[in-house]
Amino acid sequence: MVFFYSLAQLNLLINYLKAKKEAKHQEKKADKFNFDNPDEVPFVTIQLPVYNEKYVMKRLLANIALLDYPREKLEIQVLDDSTDDTVAKTKERINKLAAEGLNIVHLTRTNRIGFKAGALKEGLAIAKGEFIAIFDSDFLPESNWLHKTIPYFKDAKIGVVQTRWGHINRNYSLLTKIQAFALDAHFTLEQMGRNSKGHFINFNGTAGVWRKECIYEAGNWEGDTLTEDLDLSYRAQLKGWQFKYLVDVETPAELPVVISAARTQQFRWNKGGAENFQKMFKKIMHSDLSFKTKAHCVLHLLNSTMFLNVFIVGVLSVPMLYIKNYFDDFKGYFIAMSFFGVSTLLFFICYWYMFKDVQKKSGIKGFISYTRTFFTFFSVAMGLSLNNSGAVLEGHRGKRSEFVRTPKFNIKSIDGWKKNIYIRNKPSKNVIYEGLLSLYFLFGIASAWLVRYIGKNEIKTYDKDCMFGLIPCDVWYNPFDSGLLIFHTMLCLGFGFIFYTSVFKKV
Repeated sequence: MVFFYSLAQLNLLINYLKAKKEAKHQEKKADKFNFDNPDEVPFVTIQLPVYNEKYVMKRLLANIALLDYPREKLEIQVLDDSTDDTVAKTKERINKLAAEGLNIVHLTRTNRIGFKAGALKEGLAIAKGEFIAIFDSDFLPESNWLHKTIPYFKDAKIGVVQTRWGHINRNYSLLTKIQAFALDAHFTLEQMGRNSKGHFINFNGTAGVWRKECIYEAGNWEGDTLTEDLDLSYRAQLKGWQFKYLVDVETPAELPVVISAARTQQFRWNKGGAENFQKMFKKIMHSDLSFKTKAHCVLHLLNSTMFLNVFIVGVLSVPMLYIKNYFDDFKGYFIAMSFFGVSTLLFFICYWYMFKDVQKKSGIKGFISYTRTFFTFFSVAMGLSLNNSGAVLEGHRGKRSEFVRTPKFNIKSIDGWKKNIYIRNKPSKNVIYEGLLSLYFLFGIASAWLVRYIGKNEIKTYDKDCMFGLIPCDVWYNPFDSGLLIFHTMLCLGFGFIFYTSVFKKV
């Protein structure tokens, strides 16, 4: 499964590189509203779903108020499900903006039925706009954002316009650098690679615009999965709606800076992916989509399941090392492990092109920086595989759980997160197991030598001259089995990093 997924990534890389070459031509062909003609400027509703956002509400509202769009054709809904004292402060700020002439309303609920999906659905029922732009509380669109996105809806077939996420705190810590790297891959290779060939992509929950008609025709927002955005995206595209992805329109946002917040976000995304696979698989297979689009859909929905596959491969790799060395009849099975190495190489190649485009780094120095970043990312991703595997299993089993939102920070200093009242100070229940897994893979590293010095493979001798006669044959032998050494080292460091940051450092 991991190998097939890596082949799909390679295909998306090819699509991405072709799309980059054709981008200017496609842009000229795109049919767009002419905003110089006031009659072509449509009414837009902006929805801001928020929940207990003490640290970012002021910044969010101040930024949204700067959007350059005709006031008579703009409505802003603050969908506030908060249960703390932020409700009063938010209402006060909204009233002040309304007094200044901004069409903004504060909508609160007495319950959180459907969580974010429920809030969006209730707001939609009274929204005046033909198009619905959505921003999470940590996103900061530029003032001309609506001018860059809304014009594409002149094409009546387009149901969604999605923009690329940026990262205002990319270099804050190792944790944020790794998250940015992973998201950059999704927002370049995957989104652009799929969209350019008409394969399904997903609205990313924020920094995008929906056509209201598309939402209703697809069945409206539903809260039966933890990734309501992915769910509605697939239902809309199965109805024949097209999505437009704008890789050159960047919408800045803040990444989680605390490991507990990153865990929460990863758990929700990965469980939601598995839930959507269970919900959508039969519909996709029974549709009239092309074989290639169906394949990309299935692998897209199984994206989170790759963590479970990697975790299984990792845990079984240590006994596989001993089986290979002590049971000749089973050596053939060990060859299958090479597929994981090939997969890693394919990921390495694919992400290099993404890194060059996003980070604007190339040459020897750029490649060295990329190599260091890639293996750090891969190690930590594997370190999160236990956390994410639990989420995936719950998703496939249909176990329901509450939508736990990711706490926002508005970081101004390296210690700014420490005063955040929303962060979970108690370590995850998985921490002990992650520490033990780090030790387990440390044993895997040691096993590279142990398997050569214990048992029948203690010393290998050969009849012919060894090393061109420079070394006596009775001492010429391979002192260790290096086949899984790099893999076990990455697993050991990855689980060790997650354990250490969860217990001691937190950031």
